[in-house]
Amino acid sequence: MKTLLASLALILTTASYAAVKNGDAAPDFKLKGYDGKEYFLAQFKGKTVVLEWVNFECPFVRKHYDSKNMQTTQANAKKDGVVWLSVLSSAKGKQGHLEGKELEAAAKKEGSNAEMILQDFDGKVGKQYDAKTTPHLYIINEAGKLVYQGAIDDHPSTDAEDIAKSKNYVAEAIKELKAKKPITTAETKAYGCGVKY
Repeated sequence: MKTLLASLALILTTASYAAVKNGDAAPDFKLKGYDGKEYFLAQFKGKTVVLEWVNFECPFVRKHYDSKNMQTTQANAKKDGVVWLSVLSSAKGKQGHLEGKELEAAAKKEGSNAEMILQDFDGKVGKQYDAKTTPHLYIINEAGKLVYQGAIDDHPSTDAEDIAKSKNYVAEAIKELKAKKPITTAETKAYGCGVKY
């Protein structure tokens, strides 16, 4: 009986955090930014939104921030009218956990061009989106549907020298969306450090 109940609990947990599929409506959420304000996905209706899972202590994230690749991708997206939201799901006491003023200071130090870094310390939104790694990126189109999920690029390494020869999937998808073209590569395997739920 105990085994059956444990199995059912596992099934229910898995079901409630099922991965979102491309073409599905992106799940709405309510998260506080480091500025203390609440942010909803619904408030950006009619705009393309990028969600980027981040942990500034992860070497894979460091690759993209130390090289300024992530900040450049963010800035170029913003020029195209895209809303970029970074999400920090590192739980209290886990690697990369920062909140409030500390998180704001880190964002400034890193030169983040994200609209805001959102605090998802209970991991609810990360699990809702099935975010596995830092970085893990999602693109939501103007109609509120998920159209890309996966890695930032095609070189799953911590070596910044690989960036020059990499295909930036996120930048490419944003460009195709702007041109009203179908996204060539809509789903890839995310790489990085496991999200510290």
